[in-house]
Amino acid sequence: MYKALIIDDEEPTREAIRILGDWPRHGIGEVLEAADGQEGLALLERERPDLVLVDMKMPVMDGLAFLQAVEQDYPDLFTIVISGYNDFDYTRQAIRSRVVDYLLKPVNRGDLNQALAKAAGVLEARRSSKQGHIDRDIALNMSLPKLKENIYLSLLTRSFRAGSSEAYLRLIGADDPAMRFGVSVLRVLNLDEVAAGRFKGETALLHFAAANVIGEFAEEGFHSFGLANPKRERELIVIHAMTGGYPEDLAFRAAHFLRKIAQGLADLFGIRTSAGLSGPGVVVGGLADAYDAAVAAADGADLFRPDELQPGERREAGAISIASRMPQLRNAIEAGSAAQARTIAQHFMAGVREQGHISFRQADRLLAELLFVLGEIAQDLGLPAAGDEEGEGEGGGTAGGEGSQPAAGTRGGGARGAAGVQSRGALEALGLSADFGGIDEFEALVCRICERYAELARAALSPERAFDVAEIKRYIEQHYFEDIKISMFTERYFLSREYLMKLFKQHYGFGIHEYVQKVRMDRAKALLDRPELKIQEISEMLGFKDKNYFSKAFRNYVGLSPSEYRAQGADES
Repeated sequence: MYKALIIDDEEPTREAIRILGDWPRHGIGEVLEAADGQEGLALLERERPDLVLVDMKMPVMDGLAFLQAVEQDYPDLFTIVISGYNDFDYTRQAIRSRVVDYLLKPVNRGDLNQALAKAAGVLEARRSSKQGHIDRDIALNMSLPKLKENIYLSLLTRSFRAGSSEAYLRLIGADDPAMRFGVSVLRVLNLDEVAAGRFKGETALLHFAAANVIGEFAEEGFHSFGLANPKRERELIVIHAMTGGYPEDLAFRAAHFLRKIAQGLADLFGIRTSAGLSGPGVVVGGLADAYDAAVAAADGADLFRPDELQPGERREAGAISIASRMPQLRNAIEAGSAAQARTIAQHFMAGVREQGHISFRQADRLLAELLFVLGEIAQDLGLPAAGDEEGEGEGGGTAGGEGSQPAAGTRGGGARGAAGVQSRGALEALGLSADFGGIDEFEALVCRICERYAELARAALSPERAFDVAEIKRYIEQHYFEDIKISMFTERYFLSREYLMKLFKQHYGFGIHEYVQKVRMDRAKALLDRPELKIQEISEMLGFKDKNYFSKAFRNYVGLSPSEYRAQGADES
């Protein structure tokens, strides 16, 4: 029998966990309790429990500090985090410590016992196995989810060793000859946006959260396990398992399950996905072929209809290449004309739209081709690397050129995986996101890439190459009474309107037009404090040709008319 330890500063919570846990069924014969992390560490040293359930928010020593101590001193201990605080730092430590599960209060019976079953399963595997390599893997702090992930990845990539590794198969239920498996592949369409907005830029945390959601959508008699592909960061893999029934039944249930997952990810995190299915269920030895089929289906999804879900590889139009447009693009870049470069890109995409179909695979290849050729053009023109211009990116070389090296991908997705790594690095150097989830977003990205290279050329070849966004701010403060247009700055600094507006807002928290209005209104308030000035005079001093327009703008900004503001000031004095 195993021994468990509950660490929580609230006695009612500890009691509830005791009552809800089906301890004997999971082989746990003794349950200890501690009120904080420090007391828990003392019990851990004295009693040597096999499993610890720990709260994160506690006095004296909280769960974060406890997990850090356990990670250092007890690498073979299994932990389940139970917390009422869905906090980023707590979750990140849970990932690093590879806890068995992360449960939020109030804990329900099903979630708790599912987590206990995970821990009991790997504890039993460690105890009963006579093969030393399994024990060593577990001792290296591989919790059951992580261990199952490695087993599945080895099966998907055909690196699973028959014979020496077969003892692992019972951890995924593959020792049952009636068990059938299937694979689904989800492409995360807005990875950069969600990682930045919801997970502080950490894609590992996004992957962890998404995998947990997949695990929570369990169905009776139909199990699904989610993991992120370490070689293709936009790819989530879902392994389906079912005992009995026809192979086609698994495919039907997988399609139904995947629709629920896609909606759940969208509702919880705003994650948008496109998916591919492997088809009828297979025995465990067929998982690699099933994965290849799911990848082909996901990569073949149509940008015109990214939400469609169907098994098998989709119809793919003929090869799409931008090579015929490159002489025109080169001329636009040499001239530093972002508008011309955008027009060329739009004409090319109009041809793509006429075909009525482009797969994600084709789109990825087209991006890789575009970035590579534009990188070559930039090198020929002697332009600096895109990252150097704004202090972004790593290493030398022009974006899309030799600075971006491919990384190995899993079988069935290696070519696209390598192209994706190259494209992502080049886009990051350009300050652009690799997100696109449909034909409109893809066209916008293609146009922006072409514009950006023209902007780089214009800035590099201009005698006024040095640019400080503070110059725009100073100009506004000195010339607020004039008719200020953004085109003045785009022509002066050879940069696009979109880029200048984004840069200014990043630095000062206001758009350029907003800041002009702020300076004018702040100056208006100061002038209204001078009773000798008429409102008409103030309007003209601020650059407003119409007193009524000034009054309306002031009311919208301050909430009072100029006369009301002046009267209020007089009353206060």
